[in-house]
Amino acid sequence: MSYDESRFSRHDRSGADPLFGTRNDSALDSGRDSGRDPLAGRDASGSPGGPGAAGPGGSATTTAATGPDATGDRRTAEPTTTAAQRAVPPAVLEDVFDDPAHGEPGRDRMAIHVAWEIVLLLGVLAVAFLLYRENPDAVRVDALDSLLVFAAALGLLTLAAGLTLRAGTPNLALGPVAVASALHFAEQSDRGVLETVGVAALAAVVLGAVVAVVVVGFHVPAWAATLGAALAVVVFISQRSAPVEVQSGYDATGQALYFFGGFAALALLGGLLGSIRAIRRAVGRFRPVADPARRRGALAGALAAVVLVSSMLFAVLAGVLFAGDATTGPVVPTPGLEWTGLALGATLLGGTSVFGRRGGVFGTLLTVVLITLFVTYARERGWDVSLYAVAAATITAGLVVSRLVETFGRPRSATVHEEDWLNEPAITRTSGWSELRSEDRDSWSSGLPPQPADRRLDPWGSGRWGTDDR
Repeated sequence: MSYDESRFSRHDRSGADPLFGTRNDSALDSGRDSGRDPLAGRDASGSPGGPGAAGPGGSATTTAATGPDATGDRRTAEPTTTAAQRAVPPAVLEDVFDDPAHGEPGRDRMAIHVAWEIVLLLGVLAVAFLLYRENPDAVRVDALDSLLVFAAALGLLTLAAGLTLRAGTPNLALGPVAVASALHFAEQSDRGVLETVGVAALAAVVLGAVVAVVVVGFHVPAWAATLGAALAVVVFISQRSAPVEVQSGYDATGQALYFFGGFAALALLGGLLGSIRAIRRAVGRFRPVADPARRRGALAGALAAVVLVSSMLFAVLAGVLFAGDATTGPVVPTPGLEWTGLALGATLLGGTSVFGRRGGVFGTLLTVVLITLFVTYARERGWDVSLYAVAAATITAGLVVSRLVETFGRPRSATVHEEDWLNEPAITRTSGWSELRSEDRDSWSSGLPPQPADRRLDPWGSGRWGTDDR
């Protein structure tokens, strides 16, 4: 075919260039035979003038100074891996408990939690001393049992709030569900305590399942879905216009120590389990790490649904304890948002981050005891302090604590092997293209034949138009 002819080829088989004439490859061949690179003026071991010199552009990679061996063969050295090409070791990624692809390398610092829990302990001791000095009977016998029941009920709500925060599904319906459960228990407890609690628990499971379907199925923020659920429960509460007496005469103060002990055990167990990397990562899997609208997977959705349903059950049990405290009188139908605020405030004040990523061990228990003692002390002093005011104060203080936890709880360094990067030897360029040796310059050939003199016609000359100069 016509395109197989030699005149259509860039180079013919004889080595001649049809466009520019005969090629001169002698310099290239001689450079290969002698172990030198004729283009860069380098020998086989490195840059011009010897090994280790930088090439064109001042490359930051280093090469081994290996020269030609006895047989004249040339060995090329592999460049070392630069700092930008290094990957984070898997062992370091394991220290990131929320998501290995988006987390920070290194372990979280727990010193901030220890320090803050010591502050909470001092606060508990101070308020307890003030309460005892104001009225010693407030922490004795029957009054102490009432305090323990109140602390256990508030503690269950706080555990539910903390669990949902750690899972990335904050539940704003906890307070209304607790009040609705207390009203239901007060009205129906004459049919049997276990039966009444079972019906309330079943209703909570159904409500939690509906919320979980909305949150997980449509992948929408949990705070919005639970706020809608809270408003729906408030409709049920608003149908009662007067306080409701407990029909069965059940008194939870008789088992106050067991209830408070159960809450304390759950709080400590939750704090300890939260310090285990695998459990912490699994519970917080639903939390967004990039675009909040992107789904986090089936397993994350299943865990989020379990957390939402469990938090509803905790709220039901808290409502039963509120109603079962015989010393507080009948159950007052309130919207319950004050209890939601107290639960969230106690969670944040205890050291759980508002983002749900970090938390302590003893913070929840200490904060619940502190709030219980303060509310009792305010009542003994005759202060007219609303629970809404206490909730607002605890949330505000808790947000400040969250900022401290996020600031001082992060890993010490977000970089990996930073010292290794800083200690890498600097590469000094000793020569370049401008420092070719004389023999290298002599052996350089452009490979182009001599060009004839430029005899192009002047486009504006008279000869182009077929006329002579006049």
